[in-house]
Amino acid sequence: MAVTEEAGVARVIAVCKSRKKGTRKEAIPEGVLREGYGLIDDAHADCATHRQISLLATDSITKMRRRGFDVGPGDFAENLTVEGMDLVSLPVGTRLSVGEEVILRISQIGKECHTRCAIYKQLGDCVMPKEGIFAEVVRGGPVRAGDRVRMVAGDGE
Repeated sequence: MAVTEEAGVARVIAVCKSRKKGTRKEAIPEGVLREGYGLIDDAHADCATHRQISLLATDSITKMRRRGFDVGPGDFAENLTVEGMDLVSLPVGTRLSVGEEVILRISQIGKECHTRCAIYKQLGDCVMPKEGIFAEVVRGGPVRAGDRVRMVAGDGE
C-alpha cells in the first residue's frame, strides 16, 4: 500500500494480523489496538504478556529482499510495518504515538526463538529475533496504513 512520504516522518506502511501464531500475517485496511491487550482478532494479542504488539521497520524487509527473498509487510508476523524510523535503536521504555490516539511502550527488542517458526522454515531466515520490536498498548485506538508514528516525550498519557 503506497503512503505519501513526508521528509523525516515515520509512518505505518501496513497493519497486519493472523489467526495463528508463527505464521505470516495478512495486511488489513484498519485495525483496533486495545489497551493492555494488543490488536483485536490477532493471534498474538494477550493481556498476560509484555509483547502485545510487534513492529518491524521496512529497512528489515528491504534487507531480506536484497538477499533474494520475496517478502513484504506481514511476512515476518509483525503487526505494524513502519517506514522512516530506526526501531531497533529505540530503548526499552520508549513511548510511541501511532495515529491520533494510540500510545505504545516498547517492552522488548528482538526475541529468542526456541523453536523455528513457519516463517523461518519457509525462508530459512527471519529478522524478527534481532530486528523486531515488541510493545505494550498503553492507550488503544484505531490504526491504519499512513498513520504517523512518533516518539512521545514524558509519560505520553
